[in-house]
Amino acid sequence: MGFDPRSWFSRKTLRRDLVAGLTLGVESVPDGLAQGLLSGLNPLAGLYGHLFGMVGAALFTSSALMTVQVTGAMALIVSDAGLETLADPDRALYTLTVMSGVILVAAGLLGAGRLVRFVPTAVMTGFVTAVGVNIVLGQLSNFTGYAAQGGNRIVKTIDLVAHIGGWSLAAVVVGTITVLIIVLLQNTRVGAMALVVAVFVGSLAAVMLDLWVATPVTLLRDLVEVPGSLPAPVLPSLDDVAYLLVPAVSLAFVAMVQGAGVSSGIPAPNGKPADTSRDFVGQGAGNILSGLFRGMPVGGSSSGSTLVAAAGARTRLVYFVAGAVMALVILLASGLVAYIAMPALAGLLIVVGVTAVKPARVYSVIRSGPLQTVVMAVTFALTLLIPLQFAVLVGVGLGIILFVAQQSNRVRVRRVVFADDGRMREIDPPERVPPHEIVVLQPYGSLFFASAPTFERQLPAVTPESTRSVVIVRLRGADEVGLAFVEVLRRYARELRAADSSLKLVVSEARVIRQLEAGGLRGEMGEANIYRGSEWVGAALRRAYDDAREELRAEPREEPREN
Repeated sequence: MGFDPRSWFSRKTLRRDLVAGLTLGVESVPDGLAQGLLSGLNPLAGLYGHLFGMVGAALFTSSALMTVQVTGAMALIVSDAGLETLADPDRALYTLTVMSGVILVAAGLLGAGRLVRFVPTAVMTGFVTAVGVNIVLGQLSNFTGYAAQGGNRIVKTIDLVAHIGGWSLAAVVVGTITVLIIVLLQNTRVGAMALVVAVFVGSLAAVMLDLWVATPVTLLRDLVEVPGSLPAPVLPSLDDVAYLLVPAVSLAFVAMVQGAGVSSGIPAPNGKPADTSRDFVGQGAGNILSGLFRGMPVGGSSSGSTLVAAAGARTRLVYFVAGAVMALVILLASGLVAYIAMPALAGLLIVVGVTAVKPARVYSVIRSGPLQTVVMAVTFALTLLIPLQFAVLVGVGLGIILFVAQQSNRVRVRRVVFADDGRMREIDPPERVPPHEIVVLQPYGSLFFASAPTFERQLPAVTPESTRSVVIVRLRGADEVGLAFVEVLRRYARELRAADSSLKLVVSEARVIRQLEAGGLRGEMGEANIYRGSEWVGAALRRAYDDAREELRAEPREEPREN
């Protein structure tokens, strides 16, 4: 288990874990402040979220190298949650963090990890792409020093472009310097420390520019008082729980999906695949500890996990070392942290937002079909235009609709033909039920309610010429049909009876038999026309086929009338 101290470190990898922890701890200071800035509230909440969320999650996750910190998507949800309208926005933020943690722990204990795979790629691609765009648009004001006005980020961007004269040249210079340094250094041996170097140089440039410009560049100390101590714990505000429920659910869902994506590529300490549900519990624990110590909501961080893996980390010790480094920075270097420039953090976030947009992933969804493309586009547009907590829930709904649509379109009906030597082969079903023939049909795919119309369209049509034939529908492998599917079979049986033909069913599951009975089809067709399958594959179908041949032999055959 994650809380077993024996899994926290290894003497063989101690040096690599210490180096990786030092790197992650130093890099997390500007990154945490940037995520706090992105939320639109206290930047220090992002710093505390990185620290306490990371350490709290490391005690319980199944993935030894799963980094849990504040992510851009979660910061944007916080930004759109309207916490500034509450009596105490900061305490509402901490309450929101704890609530998200409680939901995650409950989801993990209930084994919700298996549900994440139902989130379509189209939904997540649209959401992640829009998050990247939102991050960039949301930081243009900090990057330019102009306080844009508007109801959402797009309107604010239009206002910002329309008032270029109101931009602060010093702020733009600081932000540009930061972006250029990150771009130039991030693929060199400097690696993740490029963020630290860029923010340091950008902030230094801001301090120097303040000596010559009339409007100084905004620094962290201008927004909040940077304490030289760790935060004292605070209890959640119960009065805000009802208001925060929707964003808390949205945050938990985003953490689940992002965390599952991170943990799937990281093996557990025993070498087995990660336990996604247990990772939910770990993320929940990180959120609860973060909220109690004045931090923001956290979730699985792909960039953080990649950083520690690239730095050579092998055990959870990396997160305790990183936490200790961050704590030392807060305790010993708070004076320097106070001089971090907001345009520098905005430049860092703009780089993060741009790299979150993956054109290749978008193109792969477009190539997968028009339905997936529409779902991706709708998710993208909604994420840009409406508050993210609602966009996430709409995305979940779109995912369910897409899943149902895909499953219903996957139903395929084939005709089974018996050869003279007893073998069976499958061919396309006829367009119409021919007279005096046995037609054996085998549907493939999920046969739940939404697929019933698709199944019905593929059935051979019953015409006035479809006389004295037998249609056998083989439902082997189907364990759920639903009343809509039963109604399709009922209509088909009536059409066949009207043409002096009949319908037989071969069913292998007792549950399907009960559903046929509940829909009244079993009583209407009669016991003799429903055949129960067994472990002997094809035995029940052959019985039905033999009985159908006997029925056709016993009936007088008439030649079709000439028109």
